Amino acid sequence: MEETLSSKVVFNGQVVKLRVDDIRLPDGRQASWEVVERGDCVAVIPIDADGNVLLVKQFRRPVEKDLLEIPAGGIDPGEETEATVRREMREETGYLPKKVEKLGGFYASPGFCTEYMHLYLAYDLVPDRLYAEDTDSIELVRVPLSEVAGLIASGDICDAKSIAGLLLYLSSKKSASS
Repeated sequence: MEETLSSKVVFNGQVVKLRVDDIRLPDGRQASWEVVERGDCVAVIPIDADGNVLLVKQFRRPVEKDLLEIPAGGIDPGEETEATVRREMREETGYLPKKVEKLGGFYASPGFCTEYMHLYLAYDLVPDRLYAEDTDSIELVRVPLSEVAGLIASGDICDAKSIAGLLLYLSSKKSASS
């Protein structure tokens, strides 16, 4: 097991904190490891009354292109995960889910980041927009569930949280119907 010898925060931003850990590897060698600290998030598989998945298309500055994704967002301090699901759904899709179920969770990129994503299913949706300043350019896209695997295979859905979340949901649906 690796041993942390020291940690130093080298950047503290609004969204992330970057620290450098000096560690001792199991073989005794020493190394430095950069760690991005980011708070936990929720990721949501919203299903409408017609069986469509509600995805959001938005420009992502780090990759400089529009991505088709499942709704997601950070958990505010003191906020319960289900409350975050409802808030993010209202902000990003304009719908409030009356029913929310936990599907699981996963680390977003554990090789360098602490972020954990709580995955939820949201359904029984009712229109209820909550405006947020960073959601003006989000486009809502309804996708039939039967087309999701093809969009993943083609690369039209290409971010890890959306791929992991949608495939987990599809797998759970297949298991339930077997």
